[in-house]
Amino acid sequence: MKLSLLAACGLGAALLAPVASSAAVPDYVSKAISDASRPADERKLDDVRKPGEIIAFAGVKPGQSVAEYLPGGGYYTRTLSEVAGPKGKVYALETSTWGKDNIEGTKKAIAGLKNVALDISPLGQFNLPAKVDVFWTTDNYHDLHVPKYANVDITAFNKHVFESLKSGGTYIIVDHAAAEGSGARDSPTLHRIEKRTVVDEVTAAGFKLVSESDALHNTSDNHTKKVFDLHYKTDQFILKFRKP
Repeated sequence: MKLSLLAACGLGAALLAPVASSAAVPDYVSKAISDASRPADERKLDDVRKPGEIIAFAGVKPGQSVAEYLPGGGYYTRTLSEVAGPKGKVYALETSTWGKDNIEGTKKAIAGLKNVALDISPLGQFNLPAKVDVFWTTDNYHDLHVPKYANVDITAFNKHVFESLKSGGTYIIVDHAAAEGSGARDSPTLHRIEKRTVVDEVTAAGFKLVSESDALHNTSDNHTKKVFDLHYKTDQFILKFRKP
């Protein structure tokens, strides 16, 4: 009865995922983050973006294959490449929707990374040559709900992600939190999305929400400002879904 009441209030799925405590950052992740070849403008964001904690929570390991959707200049791409190692693979799934500058930035970020392959497709689409262990997207899921970018069929997108993962594979979503009850309303303006909306959309595709992390939870963010005005100091949710 208690679970039914939670679901009826629109809270069930979001509250039933265990919140992960801060996991120890593996040595191979720490080594990748401390790599001196990482650009200084990336490393200066580490204190607020906490890549070590996020990758540790995600559970990305050497030898795995990772699809990174919308790399956004490669902040995570280089590190994921280093973590995956020579026996792993990273697929940088870029969009043609945002134009040449964005694509060139990603190309520059992955130059020389032998285990990274680039795919360029319209927003909401991507191509992978094989099933992957992890599908990863940070601070961009909400963009799938911005009509001026593209009219993305979010149901089809998440089903494509599901089909692209190996059995037991994980789907990692990090995004800027929106006000409770707002759904995707603020995605086109504030570039935020409500956590519950993401949970509902992704679990509808067959995924199970298995854990979440509060590593980027920020109580000083009241969810009313554009994320660009806060320079990553937003309240963000971190969700881990699994394909059964």
